[in-house]
Amino acid sequence: MQFLVYILVYPLLWLLSIMPFKVLYIISDGVYLIIYHIVGYRKKVVVGNLNLVFPDKTEKEIKRITKAFYHHFCDLMIESIKSLTISEAEMKKRFSFTNVNEIRQHENNNRSVMLVCAHYGNFEWIFILQKYVKSKGYGVYKQLANKYFDALIKRKRAKYNSYLITTKETIPTLIKVKRNGELTINGFVADQSPKFNKAVYWNTFMGIHVPMHVGPEMLAKKLDMAVVFFAVKKVKRGYYETTFKTITTTPKDYKNYQITDIYSKLVEDQINEAPEYYFWTHKRWKHAEKAPNI
Repeated sequence: MQFLVYILVYPLLWLLSIMPFKVLYIISDGVYLIIYHIVGYRKKVVVGNLNLVFPDKTEKEIKRITKAFYHHFCDLMIESIKSLTISEAEMKKRFSFTNVNEIRQHENNNRSVMLVCAHYGNFEWIFILQKYVKSKGYGVYKQLANKYFDALIKRKRAKYNSYLITTKETIPTLIKVKRNGELTINGFVADQSPKFNKAVYWNTFMGIHVPMHVGPEMLAKKLDMAVVFFAVKKVKRGYYETTFKTITTTPKDYKNYQITDIYSKLVEDQINEAPEYYFWTHKRWKHAEKAPNI
């Protein structure tokens, strides 16, 4: 059944991916009308999240952000499909870096990098970074249920010298490459809510007390990696600009969870600047009512 789904769906995705961006964004506008106005995909979650973290915003402001988010969300789906066939030159033109030397400096110092970001803007196109640096790239991801599509996504990432690894594979893989003396850039999207029974640290995020993902910080300390945050700015439709900010090159000097708090504040700053580009469909604050007394 998985293979049947793959051979039926993949040709359609491929045909979409070879279309010009102008055509794809017309399709994106049509998809927006369907999922926002007709289906209402997770609209209650989106509006609930926005009202929770922005209690001072008016109903009109919340509605504006909601609509802008869904437009962006549909663009992201189209851009993900375009990734199947987009050329390296086109990707470089549309996803630029303001200070890639920040990463090169860590390489020159023989340091691997723990690269952290949020579900904000277009974080998937970050893989083009590998064309500017020497380090091998690893991205931690959730394995797709369909093994054929999963293999497809892995192949597409590998062409940029980036490799997807599951959570279970992360520690043994990165320990192995460190022992081999390889420099790596290791991407983590760490702003989602951890499972309640695995929450070891709670703090405020966008003003709400929630459990925090601490895996990137703990792994950076274990493997002595520089911790770098990257912020994505949407310049205009289909064009993004990324800026790197080194949080620390000496993670072991920080108290537990201090790096996580710094990362969280950087994400908050990004959201407050342009909230419509954050993934409000995620149930990030679902454990807020279970917060321990502080």
